[in-house]
Amino acid sequence: YQNCTFRECDFSQADLSGYKFIECEFQACNLSMAVLQGVTFRDTHFRDCKMMGMLFEQCNPYGVTFRFLRCNLDHSSFFRLNLKRVPFVECTLREVDFSECDLTGVNFQNCDLTGAQIEGAILVETDFRTAFNYAFDLSKNKVKKTKFSLQGLPGLLKSYDLEIE
Repeated sequence: YQNCTFRECDFSQADLSGYKFIECEFQACNLSMAVLQGVTFRDTHFRDCKMMGMLFEQCNPYGVTFRFLRCNLDHSSFFRLNLKRVPFVECTLREVDFSECDLTGVNFQNCDLTGAQIEGAILVETDFRTAFNYAFDLSKNKVKKTKFSLQGLPGLLKSYDLEIE
């Protein structure tokens, strides 16, 4: 599919294996638990979508480019994907696996990262300033020029078992 817009479609638990989505947009769609084996997403935008339990690491990793706006991605996995500069805007990312991802330049704008797994990730110039509920060990990630807010510091210090008053 090229230059297509999908509106209010229910792809939940659909087998999308091998499909190619190039310059497509999904608006208010349900893609929860869809099978993504070998799926190609190039310059694909997701807006107001429910995308719970998706295993994005099964996608074709070459040229993967997404944009997420107001999506529910809870319990999904991006394990080992290159997500450089992917915008996540006002998304719920509870229990999402970002382990070993390249998150260079990613902006988690107003995103809920409760229970998100971030370990072995590249966090160069990654922006967490407006994200909330994140907690991960800085020493287990490559961190450089990463942006945080003061409100996010407790989640970064949690692994050190400190008592701050």
